[in-house]
Amino acid sequence: MSMPENFSEFSFSITEEMEEERVDKCLNELIDSLSRSYIQKLLSEGKITVNGRQIKSSYRVKADDKVQVILPPAITPDIVPELIPLDILYEDRDVIIVNKPKGMVVHPAPGHYSGTLVNALLAHCGQELSGINGVLRPGIVHRIDRDTTGSVIACKNDKAHAAIAQQLKEHTIIRKYHAICCGNLKEETGTIHTLIGRHSADRKKMAVVKSGGKEAVTHYKVLKHFDKYTYIECQLETGRTHQIRIHMAHLGHPLLGDMVYGSKNCPFHLEGQTLHAKILGFIHPVTNEYIETDAPLPEYFTNMLEHLS
Repeated sequence: MSMPENFSEFSFSITEEMEEERVDKCLNELIDSLSRSYIQKLLSEGKITVNGRQIKSSYRVKADDKVQVILPPAITPDIVPELIPLDILYEDRDVIIVNKPKGMVVHPAPGHYSGTLVNALLAHCGQELSGINGVLRPGIVHRIDRDTTGSVIACKNDKAHAAIAQQLKEHTIIRKYHAICCGNLKEETGTIHTLIGRHSADRKKMAVVKSGGKEAVTHYKVLKHFDKYTYIECQLETGRTHQIRIHMAHLGHPLLGDMVYGSKNCPFHLEGQTLHAKILGFIHPVTNEYIETDAPLPEYFTNMLEHLS
């Protein structure tokens, strides 16, 4: 297929493990940064082909199928750049890693069209942000919750974006979070391996499910025990929505301050869960060097640790 000017092209080979999956679901799993609805839109526009042929979203892939995805150029974002100070942990011509503060939303969404990390990145980077995720999420490969602090990586071009998204898909990016959970963990280390999907009673929440969800794996270790709480480090193997919060609640040790998956009666004045994305390590998409950043714990978190001590 000829490549239209200013479009981005990505190709994938289907493995035996993916065989018989619907093509839209398969691509959603291969490219975490593309939503399933956007993939279906690309299919309807003929921008996704299998073995050179246009297919429908109901097509079930076969082993060794060659899937090609053509992404149209991003429309100029109608999101206003804002001069919001950024705590930059690392930056070059391809990627930027920011230590996100508490209360900041990563990308614009209904009710949050200003004051987001994207607004700040647009002011800092100008038009040097990848367009793969469209007008509302330029440069954004992954996100963390509004009240979670710490490292977020953004990409300045589509090549870097595709490479980082692939590393996320292959679980090769190192992501270590620090958290305070309620109660005392009996085991000093452990692994939580479940399926995570939509909560059956509350569609705004996620939950551990027996079937129909996505595989989720979290490794944890105890850093310090307190009387009624435990300071832990969690390393993500997968990166599902609210994964650490759900997994620790599933163990019976919800994160301190988590009003969604834990107790609504927090004894401390906290704005959401005590969760911080501390370590981020990845292979640079251009130089192939290993890059690792360490986001310092925010003041509220260190104050909490001192208080519990």
